Amino acid sequence: MEKRPLIGLTLDSEAAGGWSKLPWYALRQNYFSAVIAAGGLPVALPHAPELALDYLAALDGLLVTGGAFDVDPALWGGGAPHPKVVLKPGRTDFELAATRAALARDMPVLGICGGQQLLAVALGATLHQHIPDEAPSDIAHEQPNPRTEPGHEVEVAPGTLLARITGRARMAVNSAHHQAVRSVGEGLVVNARAPDGLIEGIEAPAHRFALGVQWHPEYAVDPADPLILKAFVEACRG
Repeated sequence: MEKRPLIGLTLDSEAAGGWSKLPWYALRQNYFSAVIAAGGLPVALPHAPELALDYLAALDGLLVTGGAFDVDPALWGGGAPHPKVVLKPGRTDFELAATRAALARDMPVLGICGGQQLLAVALGATLHQHIPDEAPSDIAHEQPNPRTEPGHEVEVAPGTLLARITGRARMAVNSAHHQAVRSVGEGLVVNARAPDGLIEGIEAPAHRFALGVQWHPEYAVDPADPLILKAFVEACRG
């Protein structure tokens, strides 16, 4: 039986109060089940930036997840945070340290939703802090319908890694974000856009596998979504 590659998944975090009297980590189960279905062995990564290199020494790949948080604009020259920006410094510090270390050793990285934005920033991109103010659109990027349903479509750029993985020119995607990649620097390629032109996916061709999508392929809203997870896990076998 072929050994499953060990995939590290970043966790969301919440302060004390609400569900628990103590600070806690959390992550939706379908992140883990999607990686397992794709052939990987998922493990959760606590937020310890000083241990990022130790974690990566044991891993075959890194999946940076999404969540109700934003990348600090100070990290990409965005100025003061917009009033709608929610920061989780401990989480971002760890994810940035782990992502940069993974890229430095050419370890496969998949960024999902907020994880795509984090990956983009690590590779020199800038972000829209709040889409309704900076890039107003008729498309509801915070879709009102359930996340298990599509919110809109994206156009996949031909010749990109995403196009090769999915074999598709268009995909239906779920949409749950108020921020997005604004501009990409040298070494980054836009691989998907919404009908309003908003960037929905990025990749770094110089790396073995460095791919980010703004939607949540772990929900498998589009039949091509599982192919993204499968390609990521296969890259981790290398």
